[in-house]
Amino acid sequence: MPDPVEVRKIPLEHVSDASGLDKLIVEGLVGADRVVAVIGKTEGNGGVNDYTRIIADRAFREVLVARGTRSPEEVARIPIVWSGGTDGVLSPHATVFATVDPSRAPRTAEPRLSVGYAQSEPILPEDIGRPAMVEKVAAGVRVAMGKAGIEDPADVHYVQTKSPLLTMATIADARRRGQTVWTDDTLKSMDVSNSTTALGVAVALGEVEMPGPDQIHRDLSLYSSVASCSSGVELDRAQIIVLGNVAGIGGRYRIGHAVMRDALDADGVWAAIRSAGLGDLPERPHPSDLRGRLVNVFAKCEADPGGRVRGRRNAMLDDSDVHWHRQIKACVGGVISAVTGDPAVFVSVAAVHQGPPGGGPVVAIADLAA
Repeated sequence: MPDPVEVRKIPLEHVSDASGLDKLIVEGLVGADRVVAVIGKTEGNGGVNDYTRIIADRAFREVLVARGTRSPEEVARIPIVWSGGTDGVLSPHATVFATVDPSRAPRTAEPRLSVGYAQSEPILPEDIGRPAMVEKVAAGVRVAMGKAGIEDPADVHYVQTKSPLLTMATIADARRRGQTVWTDDTLKSMDVSNSTTALGVAVALGEVEMPGPDQIHRDLSLYSSVASCSSGVELDRAQIIVLGNVAGIGGRYRIGHAVMRDALDADGVWAAIRSAGLGDLPERPHPSDLRGRLVNVFAKCEADPGGRVRGRRNAMLDDSDVHWHRQIKACVGGVISAVTGDPAVFVSVAAVHQGPPGGGPVVAIADLAA
């Protein structure tokens, strides 16, 4: 049985601010050597050249090395997933996951949060957008499930990944070796990397069969209801974090998920919160009904490919001034922040194969002892 988990959300007051993590460790709320994953939002542009992710990553790893006994090489293997872009009211923050000594955690036979993590085999530039990447990610998800002590895929509520995208350098590398790539557009490759990774998650969890090459990033009927996939230039393989509930693990936290059917689906957010164990909410809840029990919400979003939301036309996909990535992120971030009463929520874009077209998975973690 894996150890129970402690979860804490901390603000980032500037792009290299890891003081919140340092404070958690100094105050004994988490152990530096027990941190197993971090999922966070940085304030960059969210694009290929968003180096705020690298800056934040370095700051957090430096704290873990300085405050713990693990070597820099060991700390480098910890999955720290940064999603760039805090458009609209979204606030930079990080959610820290750490194991705790079972003797210090509440004991219960009820399902409680467990975390497993893994890295895929190296993903080559020519793998992105193709079945080879799907297979490598699926294998990594199965490893992470095993580390979390999760046997039934139905107990998985959230799979957060970070995978490589294409850059001009990696495109050139593939061509030198006589290989082709899915696209020459590096920004487009972010969406494609995310979608291919999501299908790897879906295959591992039995949500879909292994897709053919012509279905990847094209057949929108194929999707995972729990995958949240990001990509960046700072890695050459997929980092995979699997979160689910395990009976008997103990601890204070529970995770649940639902699906936002479109960008305005506040009911979908509330459904995820209820799924996380807060079933005592009224029929039409208010943020005050949460009473400090919600740790965080994590969501993927996508501009509807039909260019409409609830029958009304919007111009996001036609806008040449502000990319739709930024517009839909700000929109969905506002909807979720209105539900939670807290703008420090995790909202990420490029959600092809992650939830239905125009929607996306939404995940909640609740502190049932708060």
